[in-house]
Amino acid sequence: MDKKTANKVIVIGGGVSGICTAIEIAEFGYEVTIIEKDPSLGGRVAAMHQYFPKLCPPYCGLEIYYKRLRTNSLINIITLAEVENIQPTDNGFSVSVNVAPSGVNEKCTACGDCTDVCPNERASNFDYNMRKTKAIYLPHELANPYQYFIDLEACSGSTCAKCVKECKYQAIELDMKSRQLDLSAGGIIFATGWKPYRADNIENLNYSTSPNIITNVMMERLASSNGPTSGEILRPSDNKKVESVAFVQCAGSRDENHLPFCSSVCCMASLKQVNYVRKYNPDAQIFVFYIDLRTPGRYEDFLINSEKDEKLKLVKGKVANITEDAISKDLTVTAEDVISGVKHQQKVDMTVLATGMVPTTFDQELPYTIPRDKYGFYNPDNPNNLDNPDNLDNPDNLETNNSSLKGIFAVGSCKRPTDVTSCIKDSSATALKAINYLRREV
Repeated sequence: MDKKTANKVIVIGGGVSGICTAIEIAEFGYEVTIIEKDPSLGGRVAAMHQYFPKLCPPYCGLEIYYKRLRTNSLINIITLAEVENIQPTDNGFSVSVNVAPSGVNEKCTACGDCTDVCPNERASNFDYNMRKTKAIYLPHELANPYQYFIDLEACSGSTCAKCVKECKYQAIELDMKSRQLDLSAGGIIFATGWKPYRADNIENLNYSTSPNIITNVMMERLASSNGPTSGEILRPSDNKKVESVAFVQCAGSRDENHLPFCSSVCCMASLKQVNYVRKYNPDAQIFVFYIDLRTPGRYEDFLINSEKDEKLKLVKGKVANITEDAISKDLTVTAEDVISGVKHQQKVDMTVLATGMVPTTFDQELPYTIPRDKYGFYNPDNPNNLDNPDNLDNPDNLETNNSSLKGIFAVGSCKRPTDVTSCIKDSSATALKAINYLRREV
């Protein structure tokens, strides 16, 4: 591998793992290109309200990372981009990238005048479709890049063009086309992240039958000051102040019909969200239905403090069913309390399903085949995938190929369910692995 190519790294994914890994590598003097499919960096962390256990806002950490990105000339960021093909070469890798049109160029100052005149709306995927934005919008207050973006499927195009007339900076290009980029690099790092397991797959929980049955990621947006309710925890069906809420743990996790594994963060995430409800409504009745409460290590103190809440009831029992009253829209949660042996039926205003974590690429074809277990998690720097005990007994669980995995790495939650702190630690380790590899190849 020649020195010029060995000095370049491509990071696929611009969430926290991808950002941290890119920064670490660039600060060692390597050129790094971050390829992100969304219009802004930050991934799912940018949509959270608070981290556990300190309950501080993710924007605090993201702001520091964004500053380090801005001040490092070795980092190139390409958003709205997806990798279409990766081919190994004598000098590393050749990578084909398709960049979708944003409809807005680099002249944008994010003044917001365009949104005032835009007549069209679209569902906000950042808010998990719980509210709408205009067709031209800023992804969120700390978006990076900090510029507006047009959802071209929701936009009327040249037949409207009101935003074009309103923009005094000539930043809007409704006829913008997609671009094809051909990049080269000595190393590639997959930081493709995770997504929530589909709640509508869990038939007995009836997620799709009531707007008052939400998921834990939706709860993060409800509690956020920049969310659909400006931080007020209101029932989606009628915007009623939530007086009672049930948290349903292991919604699809630890279940042979869905995800047999534990997603590791759900218990702490729900206890954190209990705090959201309590802060908003000190008198709310809160119920947590669980199989086991897993709060390892230093997180045990968080559970102990939560148990002091007199209006919080922890019920050990797997939820069998959730039904909605057709008139009141209240929900009834049915579960057996395994400690008392009594069937528990609890009426609440809203339920929050702690859905499990699956890799973003769970149901997607990858542009370069690397070992993945049957759940889609992968770890190319460990071809035998020894981190997953399932694969020790059943090698058929692995997807394999004859391609060399040299120069391919993975980081964060695309390897296993994990929390933000662990992702950041893994980013430093993965950056060092990639740097050591490149140094040996020159």
